Amino acid sequence: MNKMNQQKHAPSYPNARQIRRACSKELYRTIKRLGKWIAPNLVEQAETLYFKKVALNLPWIYENSSNRKVLADWWEENVCPEIAVLWNVEPAALGKAFRDAFGG
Repeated sequence: MNKMNQQKHAPSYPNARQIRRACSKELYRTIKRLGKWIAPNLVEQAETLYFKKVALNLPWIYENSSNRKVLADWWEENVCPEIAVLWNVEPAALGKAFRDAFGG
């Protein structure tokens, strides 16, 4: 088999910029659905936290990228509790707002 064909059609992970932008958009949409003002420095801290979690679990997230329900479940387990403490909101409310924004 031609090596060029294998490389051309091999799956590629998103780069750091794409991941950071996606995390930022998802948190922005979540904040809108929360209906609560969050200080910009807390939003930045949450974006950094979310980006790190995604980067550490990138192979699994990429593998399940077409299943938003599974990704939303992962977010609720791994990211939501820490951001809820950071933003001083109920984890259940934050999880619901994220699911509404993310579509999971």
